[in-house]
Parts: sequence; structure tokens; C-alpha cells
Amino acid sequence: MNVVLLIIIGAAAGFLATRLMRLETDIITTVAIGVAGAIVGGLVLQVLLTVMGAFAGLIGAVLGAMVLIWLWQTYVQKRK
Repeated sequence: MNVVLLIIIGAAAGFLATRLMRLETDIITTVAIGVAGAIVGGLVLQVLLTVMGAFAGLIGAVLGAMVLIWLWQTYVQKRK
């Protein structure tokens, strides 16, 4: 079941990645890109979380705060 789930997620990730990067590929290549990206991304994220620990939490907090600031500037501040 894990292999099927990896292929489904890989297909979705590959589709999104190829569209964002404006790359035209066939279905097999798209799925392969997505599966490989999921493996690489998962490994990188796991290493970052293991090595960085609390620092990764700080980065997440800063990114979250940046999103909130952007939302505030976009929707709240423009109404004034």
C-alpha cells in the first residue's frame, strides 16, 4: 500500500512541480519526477529537523509570522 500511496503523491507532486516550472513532460516522467522529489524532499526535511531541532522551529515561526504580516498588509491595512 505504501508504494501505491507514494506513486499517487508522486504523481500529484510531479504534476504541480512541472506546471510551476513550466515543463511539458509525459505522465511517466511526471510521476518519476514527483516520486524522486518526494524521496529527496523527505530526506532533506528529515535531516534538517534532526540537525536543526529548535532552529527549524524558529525558521517555521518566522515563516508563519511572515505569512501573517503579508495577510495583514494585504487585507487589513488596505481597508484603511
